[in-house]
Amino acid sequence: MTHTVSSTADGEVLPVRNIGTAARWVTRIATIALIILGINQSFNLSSKFNFSIIENQYLYGILGLAIPMVFLLFPLSEKTAEAKPTVIDWMLAAIAAVCLGYFVYNAYPIVLLGWEMLPPIEAIVMGAILWGLIIEAGRRTGGIVLASIVAFFSLYPLFADKMPGPISAFSSPFQFAAAYHAMSLESILGIPLKAFANLVFGFIIFGAALEHTGAGRFFINLAFALLGHVRGGPAKVAIVSSGLMGSLSGSVVTNVMTTGVMTIPAMRRSGMKGVTAAGIETCASTGGVLMPPVMGAAAFVMAHFLQVPYATIAIAAAVPAFLYFFGLFIQIDARAAREGLKGLPNDELPDLMQTLKEGWHHIFAIVLLVFMLLVLRRESLAPFYATVVLLVINQIASKTNRWGMEHVYSFLDSLARLFATLTATLGAVGMIVGGLSMTGLAGTLVNDLLFIAGNSPYLLLIMGAITSLILGVGMTATACYIFLAIMLAPALVQVGLNPLAVHLFIFYWGMLSFITPPVALGAFAAASIANTPPMRTGFESMKIGSVIYFIPFFFVLDPALILVGEWQNIVISVTLAIFGVFIFASAIQGYVAGIGPIFGQNARGTLFRFPVLAGAVLIALPGEAIPGWSDFHLLLVGLVLIVPTLGIAWMQNRRAQAAIALP
Repeated sequence: MTHTVSSTADGEVLPVRNIGTAARWVTRIATIALIILGINQSFNLSSKFNFSIIENQYLYGILGLAIPMVFLLFPLSEKTAEAKPTVIDWMLAAIAAVCLGYFVYNAYPIVLLGWEMLPPIEAIVMGAILWGLIIEAGRRTGGIVLASIVAFFSLYPLFADKMPGPISAFSSPFQFAAAYHAMSLESILGIPLKAFANLVFGFIIFGAALEHTGAGRFFINLAFALLGHVRGGPAKVAIVSSGLMGSLSGSVVTNVMTTGVMTIPAMRRSGMKGVTAAGIETCASTGGVLMPPVMGAAAFVMAHFLQVPYATIAIAAAVPAFLYFFGLFIQIDARAAREGLKGLPNDELPDLMQTLKEGWHHIFAIVLLVFMLLVLRRESLAPFYATVVLLVINQIASKTNRWGMEHVYSFLDSLARLFATLTATLGAVGMIVGGLSMTGLAGTLVNDLLFIAGNSPYLLLIMGAITSLILGVGMTATACYIFLAIMLAPALVQVGLNPLAVHLFIFYWGMLSFITPPVALGAFAAASIANTPPMRTGFESMKIGSVIYFIPFFFVLDPALILVGEWQNIVISVTLAIFGVFIFASAIQGYVAGIGPIFGQNARGTLFRFPVLAGAVLIALPGEAIPGWSDFHLLLVGLVLIVPTLGIAWMQNRRAQAAIALP
């Protein structure tokens, strides 16, 4: 095999070449060094030897080990995708190592002498080289769109004063811009890279360890054993297994490609159409990245932006994630009931006790991780402890997934790709932050957005949703989130919205590009497994996951849905949201439990179901969304729309059953 496909933590598909023996060992050694560096910094081991690595030195060390790997792992272009690293690749890797080695060596003078403001000439030269290297590394890992955006904003300080009106800002000379990008803690070494180095790092190791100890197959077998026999069982299995794996891997496309190869064929065997099976897998895998305990890299960056523990983000994301998966589950059940789909026979399903016996250590490791995250609040250390426990138990208790040297090498190769990808992408995105910070443009744009929206939170939210969706098509979800967290989030906070809800809102809408055509990467990956038309699969994913387009508006307008506020308000809001999502998901599929089909699966039936959909949205919508209204008013109006329609459908179904019963 000449080259394989890898994935970023956000799920973007990337070409990864078969790099050959020499480069492979270079990346493995660099990966081991990265692991040692990360463990040392997390546990402060070097202090026992009266030596400490300061923050910028640690960040330069991460870059110095990861960026050279980018040039060896990822090709210069599609034309060289099947070739081993070229002379250019080796040269770029060497230049990156030397350049970043210079900054590691001079980390103390950079801090003590303020080199980002008054750099010596050699530091300016090295800064300019690093600037170019990071853009190229970002292009190889994140694509040309991301690289173009990074290049524009990183160069923006050079010509900011020549731009028109609202986007005009203070300019800076080249030497200052190069020094600022390379040596300040607001650009390449800014929040995105700091979040990776201090939080994401350990979770990447834990996720890779789970994958290489057979967690994917265990979760799928567990879901099949529990749900495979019920109506629509294989589809419900996809929701549970993909949700679990997506949360731990943080990658939509990787999740689709690993769990989908088992769940999609099983769904088709149960009688489900291929495009529907692919759509369900896409939605489940996308939702997994939004579900605690791990979520995607953006969630860790969010914790740094908001200066809150990661556990706060995970707890806040719990109810929205539950609402989304609850909506998916209801849709699957309704569709299975409407189409008469049954589960798989018991002889085709794995035995529950045998499955638990073989893979219980995965559950134990995840429980330990969650306990340390939510109870002990040890976010940076939790994944390291969980990884060690997982690997030790795997070697002792597992007969099928016990590691040999080949497994170790595969584990290191997987980590090399993940470390290289995330470091390059987040370092590049950091330069967007640096460009905006240098010019002061972020602050002026916030005021311009407020002026355009007339201080209306609703108009700002719609603008934010559309912008997030568009940027999510061309950028990774993490890059999209960081960009909008700088540009848009402050404006939304200024109009009175909860900061945590605002950041989750942006995060959710950035993820929606994975299920939304024209560039629905998750749907296209599922379509390749199901052999279905990609665009049709994308639109089916939109229909199945339609509730996710509303959930961000629910929680950003009512922080009770992210567990902020009095417990009485939280209980009322969550209850109404669950009821609204239940009715909405049922109406989308045209079947309500206890009532039966709601009119036909045609244009006329859809028209008749529209009042039910509108009523469901009103019930789930917080009273604060409409000035002068309360939750009770919205519930009343929603029931007025829903009850008569469902009543007519119930009577029609009773008449149909009576007609069938007549001899």
